[in-house]
Amino acid sequence: MYNDNERQIKTNMIQQIIHRLLLRRHFWRYATFSEVAELYASTLLRKLAIHIASAFMSVFLYQIGYSILFIATFWTLYYVFKIATVFPAAQYASKFGPKHGILLSNLLYIPAMAIFTFVPEWGIPAIAATGILQCMSATLYSLCYAIDFSKVKSIEHAGKEIAYMNMIEKIATGLSPFIGGLLAFAMGPESTMWVAAALFAVAAVPLFHTGEPPKSRQKLVFKGFPWRLTWRSLVANTGVGFDFVSSGTVWILYVAVIIIGTGTNEVYAKMGALLSVVIIAALAASYVFGKLIDNRRGGELLRFSVIADALVHLVRPFAGSVGAAAAINVANEGATTGYAMAFTRGMFDTADLSGHRITYLACMEITASFGAAVAGGLFMLLLFVANDLLAMQIFFYAAAVIVLIIAMPKFPLYRK
Repeated sequence: MYNDNERQIKTNMIQQIIHRLLLRRHFWRYATFSEVAELYASTLLRKLAIHIASAFMSVFLYQIGYSILFIATFWTLYYVFKIATVFPAAQYASKFGPKHGILLSNLLYIPAMAIFTFVPEWGIPAIAATGILQCMSATLYSLCYAIDFSKVKSIEHAGKEIAYMNMIEKIATGLSPFIGGLLAFAMGPESTMWVAAALFAVAAVPLFHTGEPPKSRQKLVFKGFPWRLTWRSLVANTGVGFDFVSSGTVWILYVAVIIIGTGTNEVYAKMGALLSVVIIAALAASYVFGKLIDNRRGGELLRFSVIADALVHLVRPFAGSVGAAAAINVANEGATTGYAMAFTRGMFDTADLSGHRITYLACMEITASFGAAVAGGLFMLLLFVANDLLAMQIFFYAAAVIVLIIAMPKFPLYRK
C-alpha cells in the first residue's frame, strides 16, 4: 500500500505526462489545464482499477459454483437498480458539482471491491452489497463524467479531445485486464479486488485538489425539456446499453466457459491477454475517428460503425478458439470505438442545445441502463428455455439486430 507521498508523486507524474500530450494546441473553455489533467489522472487510475477486477467478476462467480442463469439475474437486477439511482445521482451532481460526484463514486467502489472478496464465505449477501455499492458508484461516475466533460470540451476540437480521452481510457482498458489476469492466476482472483480497491483510493487523490466548473448547484428540471430534440437519441441509447452487456458480460462468459474453460485460474491470465490485445487497434482508431468527427464526418462514422458492430455480433457464435476470440475482440473494439465517439460527440452537442444539460444526461443514463437491463432479461429468458451454449448463441444473433437502433439518433450536429 502506498503512503501519501508516494501516491502524490505517482499522481503528479501522470498529470505531467497528460499535460505534455495535450497542452500544445488544445485549451478548454472553462477549466484550467491543471484541473483537466487532475481529472484525467483520476480517470486513468479509475479505469485501471475497474478493468483489473470487473472483467473477472462474472467468471469468478461461475468458477465458485454460481450458474450462468444466476449471473444473468444478478446483472439484470443490477441495471434495474441502476435506473433507480440515476435521479439521486443527478441531484447530487447538480447540488455539489460533478467532480464531487466523481470523488464520492471512487470512494464507494473501495468497499464494493473489498466485500466481493468475501463472496465464497458470505454468499448472496456479499454479492448484493457489492452490487448496490458498485451500482451507486458507476451511476455517479458515468453521469458526473459526462456532465464535466461536456462542459469543458472545446467546440472546434471536440472530436480530438474525445479521441485523447478515449486513448487514455483505452490504455487503461488494455493494460489492466492483462495485469489483473496475471494477478488472479498467480495469487487468486480475490487479489485483483484488493488491488482494485487500493487503486480507487489513489484515484480519489487528484480530485481533492480540483475545483468545480462554473454553475454548480444547478437544478434538475423537466419543465420545458425539449423532448422533440432529444427523443431519438434517448431511444438510440438503449441500444448502447444493450451492446454493453452483449460485448461485456455475455461475451466474457462465452469465451471463459465455452472456449477457454474455467477449471483452473489459468482462465484469468488467458482472458486478461485476450482483453488486452485490442490496445493498439483502440489507440489508432481513436485518433483516426477523432479527425473524422472534427471533419464533419461523425454521422457517417456512427452509421458504418454500428453496422460493423452488428456484423461482429453475428460472427461471435462461430468463435471456437482463442485466436478467433482475439480477432473478434479487435474487430469489436474498432466498431465500438467508432460509434461510441461519434455518439458521444453528438450527445454533448445535444446537451448544449437542450438548455437542460444535467436533465438530458440523466435521461441518457436511464435509457442506457434500461437497454442493459433488457439485455440481461433477454439473456435470462433464453437461459430458461435453452442450454447455456445455445442461449448465448441466440442472444448474439438478437444483439446483431437490436444494436442497429444506435444509428437512429439524427443528432442536429450531423445534419449540418
